[in-house]
Amino acid sequence: MSNKSSGVTSSDVARVAGVSQSAVSRAFTPGASISDHTRARVLAAASKLGYRPNAIARTLITRQSQIVAVVASYLENPFYLSVIEQISHLLRKEGYHLLLLVSDTGEADEFLMQLMQYQADGVILVSTTLSSTIAQTCEQMGVPVVLFNRISKHGNVNSVASDNYAGGRLAARTLLDAGHRDVAFIAGLENTSTSRDRELGFKDELSAAGITRYQRAVGHYSFHDARAAVIELFERRSGGWKRPEAVFVANDHMAIAVLDTLRHELRLRVPHDVSVIGFDNAAPAGWLAYQLTTIEQPARSMVENTVDLLIRQMRGSRAKAQAVIAPVRLIVRETVRGLSPTTEEAATCA
Repeated sequence: MSNKSSGVTSSDVARVAGVSQSAVSRAFTPGASISDHTRARVLAAASKLGYRPNAIARTLITRQSQIVAVVASYLENPFYLSVIEQISHLLRKEGYHLLLLVSDTGEADEFLMQLMQYQADGVILVSTTLSSTIAQTCEQMGVPVVLFNRISKHGNVNSVASDNYAGGRLAARTLLDAGHRDVAFIAGLENTSTSRDRELGFKDELSAAGITRYQRAVGHYSFHDARAAVIELFERRSGGWKRPEAVFVANDHMAIAVLDTLRHELRLRVPHDVSVIGFDNAAPAGWLAYQLTTIEQPARSMVENTVDLLIRQMRGSRAKAQAVIAPVRLIVRETVRGLSPTTEEAATCA
């Protein structure tokens, strides 16, 4: 591969280093098989000649960009910021670079066009409402794709998610065991599998205990909307509803907003006046200001499974699509009445 700025080619580097041209290519490819001694010789020759590898030229020759596109949304949620950082680290170890495309309310076609322009070798869809559309199109075009924290409606796309249904049941059981009966749920987005499954598990566990109705509001996975949702719940007077004794919030990002609003605007004590439980175990949940009891998603193992599934696809695996479901567990802190952090190890759910 030539270096346009200096006219130095990889053949020149190979000649000076006394190695093959393929050794030069491997020296500049992260994760490639090459001895430390040979790599050092190549890098020394490249430095001497002023050579820099041309990634665009490599893409044209190999038809591989070494780029993985990550399409994400709701990056105000610290859980997903951590997930993307972990994905980037694991991809880099495998010799791939991460291209981040941030989705909001745009059309799927816009992102598909960008993916095709960058010739990404694979795609990871993280927390985006466009997941199903993009995943199906990528699958039809032969582009490796994995859904993170989403389940494919069609079953022919690899996906990795936590057991959201079991997590919802665990949240309900935790509140029931704490003696709560007048409970509420703050949903995320109505059209996402994560929020739907968490609420379904919550509802089923309540029903099994003889509680057939509960209050609900929608926070749209937004800090601002979660604040409005909890105010709506606690100021609601119609329908014979009492003020909730406890609130299950569909993720920690919203639960932090709920805690702030309950304490500082509604002047209620947590957990003395009202218990709160979240979902994710994002970093702020453990901060001293919050100490949020929450259902933990095993982010590390979910990321590892996601990257593994994608790498295998990109390297030619024709295995049937998998739906990996990771177990969740309860992390007990200080926002549910009557629970002590010492009970954490016993509160798990497969």
